[in-house]
Amino acid sequence: MKHMQGTANTVSLQGQDFHVLTYGLPHLPKLLMLHGFPEFSGAYGELAPHLAGMYHCIVPDQRGYGQSWAPQDVGDYTTSKLVDDMVALIESDLVGGGPLAVIGHDWGAAVAYGLAMVRPDLVERLVIVNGVHPVPFQREIAKGGAQTEASQYIHYLRSPGSEDTLSADNYAKLLALFSAKMNMNWLNGDTKAAYLEAWGRPGRLRGMVNWYRASPLKVAKPGVPLTDIPELAVDKLQVRCPHLLIWGTQDAALLPETTHGLEDFAADLTRVEIEDCDHWVMHQNPEAVADAILDWVIGAEADIP
Repeated sequence: MKHMQGTANTVSLQGQDFHVLTYGLPHLPKLLMLHGFPEFSGAYGELAPHLAGMYHCIVPDQRGYGQSWAPQDVGDYTTSKLVDDMVALIESDLVGGGPLAVIGHDWGAAVAYGLAMVRPDLVERLVIVNGVHPVPFQREIAKGGAQTEASQYIHYLRSPGSEDTLSADNYAKLLALFSAKMNMNWLNGDTKAAYLEAWGRPGRLRGMVNWYRASPLKVAKPGVPLTDIPELAVDKLQVRCPHLLIWGTQDAALLPETTHGLEDFAADLTRVEIEDCDHWVMHQNPEAVADAILDWVIGAEADIP
């Protein structure tokens, strides 16, 4: 695996300090890389070096995570505020404006989709790695079926004080949640130490679970479908730029049905599956993820007359 130390930056976004790693030369095309739960900017430590020859990779600790601002109120974690953070980052001196390419994994996919939907002028290409569009995901977690079962942990994370039980015994429950039915061979040594350090910063674990508490998504109980899900405005939830979906096929947290019908929201969609990997595919096979991205970009450029 390639390893390269990113350059650390502190950027003021809307008056608050955010920690941002950068990889690659600043004159290259920009790639904004958005992590999910319970990760931080280090989530891209294996992937970014594979892309740094083609892109200037910009990897923030998102709100509530790592060394970035971590307000304690649930209301500070609405999707619109998370997206506004990244709009401010794109428009900052560090990035210099858009449009640029964006990649999102897990919860980072929610912010990446939000950016592509509400600020299409800033996103020229969208890559999602084992992440979900809100409409197909809400459909599946409301059904009462397999994805509902797989998403029951959301109820636990939203419960009062979950951050305290997650952190007990040196984060034993968080590590167990992180690794449920997944191959976690990559989480060891210095990597594991970096995660424990990120989780241990004051107020960060509450900020992290506040993403779940602030989300409007409704999760059914197994076998008890929800019938009061509001209709979402399909026309406002479109991805109008080229979109690549990369999927580790062994994912036990997000099942394949969460991507069924994605073409209804992304007319220019390319799907790539990576076998023998799960939700943490970026750690398990970063070379395959990087190859999928580069092949997609280079192939699209070759098609331009």
